[in-house]
Amino acid sequence: MAGRALMLDHVSIAVVDLARAARFYDAVMAALGQPCVWREERAIGYGLRDAGSYLTIRAGATAADAACHWAFRAKGRAAVRDFHAAGLAAGGTDDGAPGLRPIYHPHYYAAFLRDPDGNRIEAVFHGPEA
Repeated sequence: MAGRALMLDHVSIAVVDLARAARFYDAVMAALGQPCVWREERAIGYGLRDAGSYLTIRAGATAADAACHWAFRAKGRAAVRDFHAAGLAAGGTDDGAPGLRPIYHPHYYAAFLRDPDGNRIEAVFHGPEA
């Protein structure tokens, strides 16, 4: 994947309860090494706009809005495991333990969580174990 640009520049995830979501996203984004860079009454931002990807968590969704799948790149398999553990500890629910998903390719290592609003959140690493 070296030399390829990411398809997404930035993403916004709609949540029902921003305070509840903040506990979850603060934990999982920290596990992936993505800093919280701003916080307002109705939104929170993670990552850096000039670094190639940016995430905004926005209040104002209904429960029906929160049914999306978002996959975040991890820096290694340990980060995938850290993401999963941090998400469970912060109120997320397990939707797929860390492990290989060879149906996608031989080194696809991922974990899946549901955030407190039901969004499916994934961390994935595409390389072999270091």
